[in-house]
Amino acid sequence: MAEEDFRPLSEEISSFCLVTETRSGTQVTQPFPCSPKLIRRTGANSPKPSELPVWLDDLKKERKRTESHQESIKKRQANLNTSSEAMKQQVQECFEELHMALQEDEKAVLDMIEQDRRETSSKLNRILQDWNQHLSLLQKHISAIQSAQQSPAESMKQLFPEDFTLTSCRKKLDPAEEEIKMNEERIHKLMKVLRNISKDLKAQLQRKSLLLDSFNVAIDKQTCHKQIKLTSEGRGLCLSSEDRCIPNEPLRFDQLYCALGSVAVTSGQHYWEVDVHCCPSWAVGVAYGSLQRRGRDKGAKLGRNRCSWSLEFQNGHLMAWHNDRHVALPVTAARAAPNRVGVFVKYQKGRLVFYDAETMRTLQEFSAVQTAVFERAHHQFTEPLYPAFRFFSPKDKGHHHMEICDLSF
Repeated sequence: MAEEDFRPLSEEISSFCLVTETRSGTQVTQPFPCSPKLIRRTGANSPKPSELPVWLDDLKKERKRTESHQESIKKRQANLNTSSEAMKQQVQECFEELHMALQEDEKAVLDMIEQDRRETSSKLNRILQDWNQHLSLLQKHISAIQSAQQSPAESMKQLFPEDFTLTSCRKKLDPAEEEIKMNEERIHKLMKVLRNISKDLKAQLQRKSLLLDSFNVAIDKQTCHKQIKLTSEGRGLCLSSEDRCIPNEPLRFDQLYCALGSVAVTSGQHYWEVDVHCCPSWAVGVAYGSLQRRGRDKGAKLGRNRCSWSLEFQNGHLMAWHNDRHVALPVTAARAAPNRVGVFVKYQKGRLVFYDAETMRTLQEFSAVQTAVFERAHHQFTEPLYPAFRFFSPKDKGHHHMEICDLSF
């Protein structure tokens, strides 16, 4: 290399420096000159006299296009109000139908209770009249005895009939009287039904907002373990005890009974549901596409690494997993393991929520705010998210089947 190619660093810097003089006469050294693209060129875009008509014509066309576009936006703005009012009217009509149905049913139930009360009251009135007659007869006999005490003995026969005895004055209690009452057992059953309806209605009202973000999930058959068979056009998974003769592709899980969805979540908010009631043990969640597919170590297991989140039910225990940390969720008779799991993802917020889709009870929420037991930094999604599924040992008793629910309207 030539000797002149090596110059001192000071010379290199000075070649890029620009010396300017301020109004006070002090020299100021700027490290780098402005880019030629940033230097304003005076007169560079000035039209020639012969070009003025063309420029004027172009500017008029642009003005006309701008005015037309403004009118279009104004028209859309006016239509926005009209559309909004129409939507509100439709919503009000739907809720009015619900209100009317509830009011009609409420009236029918109250009428049923009132009818039961009237019938019961009528029966009790008849019994009360019978006892009133008996009471009048007793009072008559008591008055007769009091009169007889003050009268001669021969007048006794006139006051009492010949067959009169104290035994005949005693009225037997009818056990059937105790059975005359309102049908409280029926009312108690009705109250249980109404409470269940109320609970289901509240759950469905909460679910409706999630259904607006329903996500069409299908299984990517290239990711399925060899013993997982797809059914229902890629929406159902069934674990078999036999291997299928299929090529061992790089996307396929080779040791764990796992599968991923075919479409990734990369933005927005999405919701889907998985029916797991036909599976004795399962895991449902989401995972990055970079999740390990080979082997049985933590890098490939759902929830045991930074690339996946899962809700898992195994050996009667329900747990939420991420980054090899877990939270045990209570499973009792009152709070049983879900038959249907709802999964909600809000990608930009790094939010993931698992629901019991039948009761809309929140099972676990992963987010930077809600999950102190997990590392906050891991709840900002950095890669596309795929729906993820896992079966456990096929030796477990029961039918191993999961189905992605159809949430289309």
